[in-house]
Amino acid sequence: MMLPRRKFLYVAAVGAGFAGTRMARAQSYPARPVRIVSGFPPGGINDTYARLIGGWLSQHFGQQFIVENQPGAGGNLAAETVAHATPDGYTLLLTTSGEAWNATLYDNLNYNIVRDFAPVAAISRGPGVLVVNPSFAVNSVPELIADAKANPGKITVASAGIGSVPYMYWELFRTMSGVDMLHVPYRGGGPAVVDLLGGQVQVYFGTFASSIAHIKAGRLRALAVTSATRAPVLPDIPALADFLAGYDASVYVGVLAPRNTPVAIVDALNAAINLALTDSLITQRIADFGDAPLSLSTSEFAKLVVDETEKWRKVIRAANIRAE
Repeated sequence: MMLPRRKFLYVAAVGAGFAGTRMARAQSYPARPVRIVSGFPPGGINDTYARLIGGWLSQHFGQQFIVENQPGAGGNLAAETVAHATPDGYTLLLTTSGEAWNATLYDNLNYNIVRDFAPVAAISRGPGVLVVNPSFAVNSVPELIADAKANPGKITVASAGIGSVPYMYWELFRTMSGVDMLHVPYRGGGPAVVDLLGGQVQVYFGTFASSIAHIKAGRLRALAVTSATRAPVLPDIPALADFLAGYDASVYVGVLAPRNTPVAIVDALNAAINLALTDSLITQRIADFGDAPLSLSTSEFAKLVVDETEKWRKVIRAANIRAE
């Protein structure tokens, strides 16, 4: 149907007005400092990523992006803070796969990872690595599985606590391989690695950031990486999927905003973070962590969050895991 010329011009003007408002909002953002909330203490990989991307965004926008640490409940306190913050682009969450599995691990959360956030941008994705103390007489994944099945409950496997990245990697391995090892939870990855190096525990599913230096120095023996294919940083180490078909576990890092944050602001942040991922200084730091840059649109990142939440929901329920 043809619109009368006068009505057509009115509709076009209204549309242009809305577009102009969105553009002006994006161009004036940020007008004051922005908080990036991290759910873990300073010094950890979550905090490090928040400061890395926050520093770059500060330079890019000419306004401070300040990291605020709110540790507790496996990152849930920080996520709740951001979910209930004013949706104006001035409070952001440095998120990881942890929020995706917390959705099933914890009962009665005061936020919903899919419903209550606007996905802004991904930053990186990286696998873990299955390592053992060199004194442990196992040199491959098939040997580890065979030994564990021959000696159920005798081999010790450390984690950084229920719901941690090492724990989730271990649970997926246990579910798919059918092995029975003695789980030894620690209050964080640091103490777990210390005891692994000292021989108090034998097996650990570590992050690259916590393990790579020890592997290269010969203090830990790498048996496999947790991704579906080999990792460039450890090209001689096989993937767990070579021995357990379908095994694929990695952690994404990204940024979320409260639901209903203006689309123009979300899009501006997405463009800026994706631009950061072309900066060689940023990509080198990400590579140092053993991760790879992950440049996604907002819709692609939203799909990743949904897919990871569903994937780990199945693992957690199959293993009957509950947060302590």
